[in-house]
Amino acid sequence: MDDLLSATGSGSGPVPGFTGLPGGVAVSHLSVYDWPAADGVCGGTPHLHLTCSEAYVVTGGRGSVQTLTTSGHQVTELRAGTVAWFTPGTVHRLVNEDELRITVLMQNSGLPEAGDAVLTLPPEYLTDPETYARATVIPADAPEEERERAARARRDLALEGFRALREAEGPDALAAFHRAAAALVRPRVAEWRERWRRGAQAAARATGEQLDALERGDVTYFGDAVVRSRQPSEHGRFGMCGRLDVYDN
Repeated sequence: MDDLLSATGSGSGPVPGFTGLPGGVAVSHLSVYDWPAADGVCGGTPHLHLTCSEAYVVTGGRGSVQTLTTSGHQVTELRAGTVAWFTPGTVHRLVNEDELRITVLMQNSGLPEAGDAVLTLPPEYLTDPETYARATVIPADAPEEERERAARARRDLALEGFRALREAEGPDALAAFHRAAAALVRPRVAEWRERWRRGAQAAARATGEQLDALERGDVTYFGDAVVRSRQPSEHGRFGMCGRLDVYDN
């Protein structure tokens, strides 16, 4: 869907428009896992995003999101109609109390589902990208039962690390996790920067150039207006927090 990630036009004239979702965001539909964990709570895999904010628009059911930041642990109730969001560096765990369903809004053209996420695994799994990948990969071509087992195993492993971070005294454990997460994703920063450049940066640049055009009384870019739509490209993908209906980005 690269055509939805790039602004058209160049140079000093007005940019006809960025044709992706507003602001270069992306969406997916999420049915939060109802698998019970060792603590008796049903839900997803705790993780953080390093460069993206994420928002939850709750469309049905009931639950909560547990978050952990340098300010401490917090629980935010989620029910139909709630909109909740958090910024990069927020460790979050979705809890499903009653068929929790969410539309997820993601910065940077869906980057959170394209690599900008690190699970809260115990430290020995965060030493290098290969070790981390072995503990978190879900084999795409495996039968559904095997993919479910892999998703549950990595969820439970991440919960071990999450509990340790919550129970740690002082900020050192969380700071160490932040450093390890940054080291894991560093090899992919150039790739992420390109996605941002073609998405959110292009959208902001297009708006700026359109404002410049309006100040000149120039509305010729209206002639390039388009209407786009998409259906989900995949249904029921095993994600970090639940089963996902996703759209190409």
